[in-house]
Amino acid sequence: MSRLDQLTARGRTFLGTRHAIMAGAMTWVSERHLVSAISNAGGFGVIACGSMTPALLDAEIAATRALTDKPFGVNLITLHPAMMELIAVCARHKVGHIVLAGGLPSGAAIEAIKAGGAKLMCFAPTAALAKKLVRSGADAIIIEGSEAGGHIGPVSLSVLAQEILPVITQVPVFVAGGIGRGAAVAMWARMGADGVQLGTRFAASAESVAHPNFKKAFVRASARDAIASVQLDQRLPVIPVRALKNAGSEAFMAKQREVAIRLDAGEVDLPAAQLEIEHYWAGALRRAVVDGDIENGSLMAGQSVGMVTAEQPVAEIIDELVREANEALATRAPPIAYAAA
Repeated sequence: MSRLDQLTARGRTFLGTRHAIMAGAMTWVSERHLVSAISNAGGFGVIACGSMTPALLDAEIAATRALTDKPFGVNLITLHPAMMELIAVCARHKVGHIVLAGGLPSGAAIEAIKAGGAKLMCFAPTAALAKKLVRSGADAIIIEGSEAGGHIGPVSLSVLAQEILPVITQVPVFVAGGIGRGAAVAMWARMGADGVQLGTRFAASAESVAHPNFKKAFVRASARDAIASVQLDQRLPVIPVRALKNAGSEAFMAKQREVAIRLDAGEVDLPAAQLEIEHYWAGALRRAVVDGDIENGSLMAGQSVGMVTAEQPVAEIIDELVREANEALATRAPPIAYAAA
């Protein structure tokens, strides 16, 4: 057994996979082809349900099952209006793991997931919320730093890991955000993480259905090109999203200024102004991922995008990460051991 296998044994057992390497759930990207490829390569693929209807999710799970007999999970958004129906779909398919994102899950949702036999994974932005989620029934915690792509919190993974890993020892903890090399996998394993989650490198993989233009943008980009959206007016809330800077992100800044001016002039009321900002990016990710409009669409990417240097097969990415991690573990200090909190 390799050193990496030893350090991530709990994570591998929890996922039921060869490697404790999860894929982040990316809307329009994390579908049957990519998910099955990751699971078949020894990782853990996760279907991004997003705004799918129960019928669409039912079809996607079935199609994924036709491509792999390995474990995979389903990511559900807690605010989805059909949440309970989506959980029921997962239960019918005997999905082994459900990942909840987008806020604290309701007690009813947790109860339904447990009743359906799935293991529950939840994102925790603070140590206090991680403890609360574990008390509420979470079987594993994911901590994601601001280096990640898509919707992000304000704190880096390096800080979150120091706060959360020492105090959450009852359940497996997976870390995410800015991970692009095996040396980072080794580092987090030494710090006590049971596994890692990557999104950006898989989004540009050969099996990803993302448009060729989208993948080429990733290959060309550097870490500093992946920037977080900025809120210009406190009256007009903006959920931070990390994406590659392009004409669309510049236009969003201009849109915020324009709406704020119209709000000041009384041309629009506050609820209408907030709704206008909220809906601005509707469909923007699809324009980039599906249509290949990399100028006006949203190129959601983490800061690890600078480590995407080519369109690689998923199996090659996973093998590379594992090899690099074991090489790092063979030459560096032993792991940190935390006392149970």
